Amino acid sequence: MHTSLITAAYAGLVAIGVTVAIERLGGRLGGLIGSIPTTIIPASLGFWWVAESTELFRESLYAVPAGMLVNALFLYSWRVLPPRLRIANLGLRLAAVVVLSLLGWGLCAAVLMTAMRQAPVALLWVAVLLCVGQLLFGLWACLDNPPAPKGSRRVGPATLAARGVLAAAAIGVSVWMAGLGIVLLAGIASVFPAIFLTTMVSVWISQGEAVQAGAVGPLMLGSASVSLYAIAAAFSIPTLGVWVGSALAWLLAVGCISIPAWYWLSREQ
Repeated sequence: MHTSLITAAYAGLVAIGVTVAIERLGGRLGGLIGSIPTTIIPASLGFWWVAESTELFRESLYAVPAGMLVNALFLYSWRVLPPRLRIANLGLRLAAVVVLSLLGWGLCAAVLMTAMRQAPVALLWVAVLLCVGQLLFGLWACLDNPPAPKGSRRVGPATLAARGVLAAAAIGVSVWMAGLGIVLLAGIASVFPAIFLTTMVSVWISQGEAVQAGAVGPLMLGSASVSLYAIAAAFSIPTLGVWVGSALAWLLAVGCISIPAWYWLSREQ
């Protein structure tokens, strides 16, 4: 429980900056920056500290790409649902999008978790396939990305605090579950879209639907770096230790996905 609280507190602190990035840089580049591996780092450290074996530690991280692919579907729903919901009241339309997107996330997460438990091949290759699929999905979403203007109003401190609390809760619960040996569920729970949900809601409320919709594609693309971090950390942390191993995995994920995506999106603007 002590490890869960420490990793949860750290995750909550690092999660708060994503909304500010979208606000300052615009939905496109801000969304990309907001999707680099952050809360997955304390989650991976927590998994390592509570895992009973290296194999269980790796299985918990192999589930992360499944959760991130579901997160990509969750994000995409925030682009396609609002125009299709014929609800005049903005508050009610926002509430409907929140409920429907979370229901979709839960259903897809349950299906993927069941499929991973019954996978006929090693979980490593399932994780790699899901990571590639998420990357291609994100690239496709960015090709038809709507305009992504910068926000005109600042996100309030209460909203930023809510982001931190929700992210901390997701990471704390996931590490606790990993300590109980529920590794696949822990891996998916570690990337519960607390950050994405609070990002979409807070940006919608403070900046409007245009900024929120414009952030979806870059968030989908950039978040593939989280999947790559998880796969890399599954090997680098047991081999090099928590600090060097996690740092190497982070550099690999950012260097192979975040930076090239930043360059590509910058040229597209």
